[in-house]
Amino acid sequence: MEHSTDMLIVGAGFTGLTMSIEARKRGISDITILEKTGGISGTWRENTYPGVACDIPSHLYSMASHPNPDWPRAYAGGDEIQAYLQKICREEGLYDLCHFHQQLKSARWDGGRWHIETDEGQRWTARFLVSAIGALHLPSIPDVPGANGFPGPCFHSAQWDHDVDLAGKRIAAVGTGASVVQFVPEIAKTAAQVTIFQRAAPYVLPRPDGPIAPWLRKLYRRVPPMARLRRKLNYMFFEYRHRVFRGQKRMVAFAMKMWRDALEKEITDPQDRQTLTPDYRIGCKRILSSNDWCSTLARDNVTVVPNGVASIDGDQITASDGSQRQVDVLIWGAGFHVTDAVQRLDITGADGLALRDAWADGMQANLGTAIAGFPNFFILLDPHTGLGRNSVVLMIEAQVSHIGRALEQKSRDKLRVIAPDAAKQAAFTQEMQDRHVDSIWQTGGCTSWYQDADGRNTTLWPGIVAEFEKRMAQSGLEQYTPVTPQGGAH
Repeated sequence: MEHSTDMLIVGAGFTGLTMSIEARKRGISDITILEKTGGISGTWRENTYPGVACDIPSHLYSMASHPNPDWPRAYAGGDEIQAYLQKICREEGLYDLCHFHQQLKSARWDGGRWHIETDEGQRWTARFLVSAIGALHLPSIPDVPGANGFPGPCFHSAQWDHDVDLAGKRIAAVGTGASVVQFVPEIAKTAAQVTIFQRAAPYVLPRPDGPIAPWLRKLYRRVPPMARLRRKLNYMFFEYRHRVFRGQKRMVAFAMKMWRDALEKEITDPQDRQTLTPDYRIGCKRILSSNDWCSTLARDNVTVVPNGVASIDGDQITASDGSQRQVDVLIWGAGFHVTDAVQRLDITGADGLALRDAWADGMQANLGTAIAGFPNFFILLDPHTGLGRNSVVLMIEAQVSHIGRALEQKSRDKLRVIAPDAAKQAAFTQEMQDRHVDSIWQTGGCTSWYQDADGRNTTLWPGIVAEFEKRMAQSGLEQYTPVTPQGGAH
């Protein structure tokens, strides 16, 4: 049996839920959300490791249309963010749109509609298809010789095995990304030994975290403009923070002093300080935030090996410098597939064009939102819409507002099918690459998950959020070309 819907959204995380709310506001009521797991929240449902939290202030990491005056902390934990999204789903009736345990198998354009099939056998047709799968959902596990033979518990931070008791265990944490910086301080409290295998030291800055006083939450409930003011001030601070990434000397010096003071306060040994000092310029990789990372590294039961893992033989891990450690538990903290997540999907557009072929030379989408050759298809938080310096919720909101306006105008003009203008997409892609050439992410002396296999930064927006918001607000149907439907049901 084949079901029919107006808009089919793949993913029930922050992105998919925001898109569904915007679509309803624009008059699209027949919406279906396919979610591969058993619940909503995406990243915040998948990542349940100890200490999981957002590195953006709570009031900024939330929908402008659904402010939350009751955030208990300045920086919310994963369970609090999930509860926030669940509350929105209940209030907006979004659960009724969701089909859980349905993973996208394929999507094909027939000239007038999208035909979608899931791994579980559901079949749908839709006028509009939206990819809201996000980037942080496919764990990346390095191909290390002997890893499959490790005898003890072994898992990725995004697939945390809560049945494993880590107390008194010798634990290896592979990587020094955002997840590791959060979970290591928690597991080190009870572990016998934690060994961190570090290929590149991160810049970790302290943050103004802490409980939000009950009286202040009460004020936010009674005087909503006060909560909006807090959000605005957070927004302005993080926009100003972008100057670090632009190389503004005073801001770079200020950030470096924050990092150095936090490190030197806790780490006294000169050799240890050298091990924990990045060999690239600040901002090249994602700047991390934590108030207990350095103090954790100073613990007697925590060791940093300044090398990656070369091989694993039984319970013995050999680093690339030849040093060896015996461990009981292996935890991968090596991040996610980011630049190749969407093209792994079987999506076929006009004239049989497969997405993996359209992106053979790297991810590209006009305004980071729609792909030439793929009519009535929109993609959220993928090419050139990522951030490492402000709230991605702002980017999502700018994207879905643009999509909503374009579809509204499409309806007024009685157009049935639209596709991104290929020339505008090419110009946008070239502009992004030109702006990245001299950016800190390309010239700062590092490689990162922002870059694809060819070393191009196809992930990040190069400017401030306000620029993206303005650009999306000023863009409409002129970014697309009308397409005459060919064959199939319309």
